Amino acid sequence: MSELNMDQKQQKHFVLVHGVSIGAWCWYKLKPQLESVGHKVTPLDLAACGINTNKIEDVHTFSDYSKPLLEFLASLDPNEKVVLVGHSFGGVSVALAMEKFPEKIAVGIFLTAFIPDTQHNPSYVLQQYVERYPLTGWLDSEFSFSGNKMLLLPGTKFLSTKFFQLCSTEDLELVKILRRTGSLFVENLSEAENFSKERYESVPRVYIVSNNDLAIPLEFQQWMIQNAGINEVKVINGGADHMVMLSKPQELCLSLLEIAKKYH
Repeated sequence: MSELNMDQKQQKHFVLVHGVSIGAWCWYKLKPQLESVGHKVTPLDLAACGINTNKIEDVHTFSDYSKPLLEFLASLDPNEKVVLVGHSFGGVSVALAMEKFPEKIAVGIFLTAFIPDTQHNPSYVLQQYVERYPLTGWLDSEFSFSGNKMLLLPGTKFLSTKFFQLCSTEDLELVKILRRTGSLFVENLSEAENFSKERYESVPRVYIVSNNDLAIPLEFQQWMIQNAGINEVKVINGGADHMVMLSKPQELCLSLLEIAKKYH
């Protein structure tokens, strides 16, 4: 990856959205790679994630949870379009952003992520996931309730065997230190309106599959791709677990660059 000098027409702005209980810190390997070839990169902490000062108990709705992303998109120059990347549960926040700001997003990229459709309410893919892979299988993870939402804190054994199994020991230590209690907001999302064809589906959508993902297994990724009607799919093969940005950052960077170039 070279060509550091890039005019503004070629430069892309990548906005990176993390998954549940993680934070913007998870993109620390990918961000400098994209920047080294001249692109702008903004990794965001959603509410009660990373270093965001909110507590999950005080984040009452999924819209509140996604507010940092929505506010950031609202602040952009009217003529700017971003490449929006959502990982894992971050895919639902990306979908909400596409519904709210389709004119500001060149392409929505779902990185081994939950991806909603327009035929069901936004909680549908999450409910399907829980039915197929019960939370009782989340090993040492902790579950509790706050108001009408279920809270979860992924356990270290669960993270090491399902999320970070192909990552370095250093990355696993990072998540042990930085993980925070989160929520999938299933209850709130089950009452939300469906995403629309006119707005959400007007933005090009691309799915990136990780074949060795044990957190969102390959067969469920493939089911979501078909359910959401995604036509463009990229695959990152051997050595990439659920945390693709940590286990295979260079391969992911190349895939993102290819996608961004196509949808410039």
